[in-house]
Order: sequence, then structure tokens, then C-alpha cells
Amino acid sequence: MTRFVERLDSGPPLVGDGGMGTLLAGAVAQLRTPEEANLRARETVVSLHLSFIRAGAELIQTNTFGANRRKLRKLFLEEQLEAINVEGVRAAREARDISGKSVFIGGSIGPLAELGDFEYGDLASDFGEHAALLEARGVDLFVLETFFDLEELETAIGAVRAASSLPIVAMMTFDEEGETLAGVPASVAARRLAALELAAIGANCGTGPEAALTALAQMQVDGVALATMPNIGQAARVGGRVVYPHGKPDYFADFAAHARDLGARLIGGCCGTTASQIAAIREAVVHDRRPAEPLVIDHRESHVSPPATVECTRLQDALAEGTWVVSVELDPPRGANPEAMISASRRLAEAGVGWVDINDNPMARARMNALMASVRIERDVRIETIPHLTPRDTSIMGLQSSLLGAHAEGIRNVLAVTGDPPAIGDYAGSAGVYEIDSVGLCRVLARLNDGEDWNGRSIDAPTSFFVGVAVNPAADDLDYELDRFEQKIEAGAQFAMTQALFDLAYLDRFTERLGGRWPIPVLLGVFYVTSYRLALHLHNEVPGIVVPEHLQQRLRRAGPAAAEEGREIARRLIEDARDRVNGIYVIPPFRQPEAALDLL
Repeated sequence: MTRFVERLDSGPPLVGDGGMGTLLAGAVAQLRTPEEANLRARETVVSLHLSFIRAGAELIQTNTFGANRRKLRKLFLEEQLEAINVEGVRAAREARDISGKSVFIGGSIGPLAELGDFEYGDLASDFGEHAALLEARGVDLFVLETFFDLEELETAIGAVRAASSLPIVAMMTFDEEGETLAGVPASVAARRLAALELAAIGANCGTGPEAALTALAQMQVDGVALATMPNIGQAARVGGRVVYPHGKPDYFADFAAHARDLGARLIGGCCGTTASQIAAIREAVVHDRRPAEPLVIDHRESHVSPPATVECTRLQDALAEGTWVVSVELDPPRGANPEAMISASRRLAEAGVGWVDINDNPMARARMNALMASVRIERDVRIETIPHLTPRDTSIMGLQSSLLGAHAEGIRNVLAVTGDPPAIGDYAGSAGVYEIDSVGLCRVLARLNDGEDWNGRSIDAPTSFFVGVAVNPAADDLDYELDRFEQKIEAGAQFAMTQALFDLAYLDRFTERLGGRWPIPVLLGVFYVTSYRLALHLHNEVPGIVVPEHLQQRLRRAGPAAAEEGREIARRLIEDARDRVNGIYVIPPFRQPEAALDLL
């Protein structure tokens, strides 16, 4: 048994330190990462360590939370990897020597990745390297902190264990309901971590002391020491700066008393906490402070989503039954008046068109939201819609919120598209959001259909979206297009809509590359070209559209009768496609949606 474990098991709870990273970010200008201060402002790092020791901390953590190869590489600091870690440990040891107190030094190791962008096996070498660097300079233990993915934490523990035999404290971040960002309840995390024989497990960072106490209440496992080091509270951005609430020391003293009563053997702070809060924790545990009032934890029952019910859309039924599908593409209005769109939809429905698909800010120009426009159309016209949805303009959280709202209003069909880049439209200075692409958007929809959000947390009930994707059989790089299409199917795509085609040879070639048949139903894009000039524009200026030379010449020779010639070209394409695809969607002439009826 190590000296640290002996101390953890005896006497009052051990007091940890506070939020080194946030304090350094505020004290040292233009840091790419707080760990860079180990090289650029070493005296400040030592001074902060000393302030926590003098406030009563018995455990200080090295300023190395993000000092791993993977993160430093992104900041162009990879060559400083060893130096940053060496100086991080040296600064902590120097502070201990100056204080003359017996203080434990914990090697701080944080997570490496964001949810969904890694394979766990790829992370082990980075964690092992980080641990080896810290042990070589003389840390007493490792503190694996602020993990939100349990499998990544388990990977980190295994890698650290392979590199060192020092004790490990492992802490995860939980929300107010005692769940990680990935939806893992604190009780589940505790059971899995308890089996790994760690020095302590617990909760750190998060939204503040209340969330940490909620997690600790769920992490009770016989014989397992608990640790907690929460943020001072929720961060906010004011005037370009990240600020934290002014958590009174007495509030933290009361938190420490509650944490002790829940079995915490290590109590400290994280982001936003200063020496004042650590001194209050020290005072509370040394003098065995009693909580100001009893702690009431809301033990919510784990939510279990009800089984998904089969709720097929009319489009889904039609494609399953082999019924020929006809949709017409509409652009939503540029303003807030939907009447022209509603009127066009009504005339199309009365003429027998079964569906309308709604563009999402086409050509990267702001229009009425496609999901909202679809809600209005379905409510007023009673025709089923196929709204397009792009991740260009919205974060993953925003996409999910919009989808859940649309689902509540009855929208079920969704076409996941990447979307035109902002630079081609009215927002040339915008890079777009693009946290995910169309493949990721398929995964979002599929997860919602499984009853969980992007992070794996349960929602109140599964959705029943019918997920469509775009595909371009005329793409220049056919191998890339095939690979993307296969990724979309694997991600959950249930039907496809092609780019506008003018020659079915492209469709046949793509079908052959798919093995002779489409794995999901497909609708053919039919563009109603009304002039030779429009054909030239489409072929030369619109990515992904190919108008064969012989069709361009037909339209040129037609002269004033080009519109009729274009109509005949489209009609012949539709007739020839009937035994190849499951239906069509017509892209009508600009501002003439009813002209699509001429083809039908």
C-alpha cells in the first residue's frame, strides 16, 4: 500500500487543489493552452501551486491536463511535449519544496478525444506516453480527470497501468441528473470503475457542486473511496471572456461537508475555484463541519424509452409497395410570407402530385427554414413533404432540436444533404458550421429513431424519421461518390434522390457499380430545362450537373421552341426511367413550380 492510499484511508478527507487551468488562462496572456505556461510563465505556475498549498491543499495536480501528443500537435506544440510535462512536474515539486509541507503531487491527465471521432485502441499509446513522462519526473499518483466517455476512461486506465504502478484517481464529469455527456449514469460508471481497483473514483468539473453531489450519491460502492473536485459553477462568456460565478467560500465549505457525508475521501475544486474555496474546504473537513441543512438528492428513475412503434410515411409505404412516386421540388420563400409556397403546393396536390420536397437555403441564400416550411405545408395543404436538411448552418444540438420539433409537428421524411458552401451564396465570409456532414446527419437521424441523441443519451421516445440521402451518378469521381453512398447507407439511409440527370447512361453505369441493383429505393432528379442558355448555365456553372452536348444542341436548334423541346426531353427521360427507379422528383423552371405539371 502506498503512502497516498494510506492517507486516503485514514483521518479526515484529503483536500485537493483548485482550477489551475482557468486561473492560468486569466493570468497569462495569449496562451495557446494553459499547459504552455509551464514554459512561458513558470513562476506563475509555481505561485498558484503555492497558493493552494497555503490554503490547505494536501494534493496538488501538475499543470499537464492537456499535455499529450494528440492535443499539443493540434496547437503546433508537439515538439514541446516532453518539456511541457517535465516543467509541469518540476513546478509542482518546487512549490512543495518551498512550502516545506508534505504534499502529494498528482500527475494530471485529461481525455484525448471528442465523442465519435476516434477508435479507443488508437488512444492507448498517447495515454501511456503521457503517464510515462509524468512518472519519470516524480509524481506520486495519477489523476485522470474530466472524462465524459467511460470507455475512453477505461482505455486510459489500462494504458496508464501498463506504463506505471502508481495509484490512480479517476473522475468523470456528470450533469445535474448524474449522467455523463454520453448518457452513462453515475451508478453505472461507479460499478465499472470499482472493478478496476483504483485508489478513488468520483466526479469533477461539470456544472458545479450540486451536480457533483448528485453523482456522488449514485456512486456508492462498498470499499471504494470517492473523490470530488467540481467547478465553482456554470461558466458564462462576458465581453469575450469566460467568467465563473462568485461562489462564496462558505458555500464550498457546506459542499465539502455534504461530500464528506457521502463518503468522499478527496475533496477539491476545478474550473473557477481559487485558494479561497480550497481554504473553506480545508476548514470544513478539519473541523468536521456539519451541513447547513440536510442534503436532498432527487433520485430520478432511469428512463427507458418505450419500444419504437411502426409509423410509416406515405412515401415509405409507396416505395415498399412499388407505387410510382412523383414529387416536385420547391424553394421556400425568402421572407416570412408563405402564401405563394402554400398556393403552389395546393395546386400541385390538386393535380395529383403526391409529394413536394423543400430545399434548405439553396445556393447558400437565406430562406424560410425547410423544416418549418414543411410543417406549414402539411398543416395547410395535407400533402406530404420531403424537407431537405443541411448541417451547414446549425450545430449538432441545433439540428437535433429542430428535428425533434418538426417530428412533434408530424414531419417524418427528411433528406440529409451536405448543402451548398456559404462562399457561393450571400455569406462569402462564413465558413459554415459543419460539425458533421450528410453522413453524420444520417447518424443523428438514425440515433433519434433508436431513442437516443447524438451523445447516446435517451430521449423520451424514439422518432420515426424516414431518412433520405442525395447521390450523384454523374459525379466526376465515381469511386468517391460510391464510397460516400455506401457510408450513408451504413449510417441509416433508407431512400435516395439523385442529382438532376439528363442521360440515363450515368444512372446505368452507377447501378452496375452497385452490383446491378440499388440497395435502397431511389428517386430520379428531373430538371425541366426551358432554354439553351439555361442548359449552358447548368452544365458549366452548377457542380454535379452534366447536360450532354447532343441535348445542348437540340435546345440550341429549337430556338424559340426550346421550352417545348426541353419538355419533351424530360418526358422521354421519365418514361425511359420507369423500369430503372422507384419514382421521380421534378425540378421545375425558376419561380414556375406549376410548370412541373406539363411533364406529368
